[in-house]
Amino acid sequence: MSESLESMASSIFDNSVPKYWAAIGFLSLKPLASWIEDLNDRCNFLNSWYEKGTPIVFWISGFFFPQAFLTSTMQNCSRGQGIAIDKLSFEFVIKDDLKW
Repeated sequence: MSESLESMASSIFDNSVPKYWAAIGFLSLKPLASWIEDLNDRCNFLNSWYEKGTPIVFWISGFFFPQAFLTSTMQNCSRGQGIAIDKLSFEFVIKDDLKW
C-alpha cells in the first residue's frame, strides 16, 4: 500500500476527512461522516436545480464559492435591468421573529 493510500485509510478510520479530499473539496471542520452528509446535501441541491429549474430559495452556504454566485446574480440583474453593476448592492435584514 502506498503512503498516500495508507494516510487516506488512516483518516477514514479516524473519521476525519482525508487531506487529499480536503485539498480539492469544500472548506469544512466537520468530521468525515458529517462531511459526507454535507457533500450529499450539496450534490442533491445542485441536482435538483438542474432537474427542476432555478429554485426560489438558494442554500448559499452550500455553494463551493458563494461570492461568485452573488456576483453573478448582480451581473444578471445589471444586464437585465440595464443598470451599471457598480450601482447595485445587496441589503440584508436580520429578523428574530422565531417564537420558541
